[in-house]
Amino acid sequence: GYGHTVPLSDGGKAFCIIYSAIGIPFTLLFLTAVVQRIIVYVTRRPVLYFHIRWGFSKQVVAIIHAIVLGFITVSCFFLIPAAIFSVLEDDWNFLESFYFCFISLSTIGLGDYVPGEGYNQKFRELYKIGITCYLLLGLIAMLVVLETFCELHELKKFRKLFYVKKDKEEDQVHIMEHDQLSFSSISDQAASMKDDQKANEPFVTSQSPTSNDSSLNN
Repeated sequence: GYGHTVPLSDGGKAFCIIYSAIGIPFTLLFLTAVVQRIIVYVTRRPVLYFHIRWGFSKQVVAIIHAIVLGFITVSCFFLIPAAIFSVLEDDWNFLESFYFCFISLSTIGLGDYVPGEGYNQKFRELYKIGITCYLLLGLIAMLVVLETFCELHELKKFRKLFYVKKDKEEDQVHIMEHDQLSFSSISDQAASMKDDQKANEPFVTSQSPTSNDSSLNN
């Protein structure tokens, strides 16, 4: 947030903290839901259409689409608004207007440049509402562009370089230990089953060799 409107009383500051703690997560959820729905119609379907209809490579179409979408977003939400702000704001030149657009849409919000604060500003309320709509649409457009670039195959490969790789040797050791435990448990079960079978067998007395010899002599 930026600007000169801030809470001064203790109750206003407490309300601002509670409102921000509740409002910021809901705003992020709202922006995420909107971006996920827009990107289907703005990015995924056009890329798939050119890939299936014209037979172009999907990766090449995705790169060209991302570049074109980024150029359109920069033109519509940075260059053109900067030119408009430089006309509407008496003390701003084009660079300062572009600086305000970048600081605002990148969510930095330093507050050193605030539009609509001049004494001779005409239609100030309508001007403020228009700036609010511009900032909201600009944030959505920026998130759509970032999501489009993040879905590129080359960037996905680049992101994989920063993933934490699992140690295969440790995984194999854990698997071997698990197998040894299972084999030992199976062997113990088999040994116990054999002991039970021997215990359940009927007792048979073996004849002594002397009795066999006497029977043969008779």
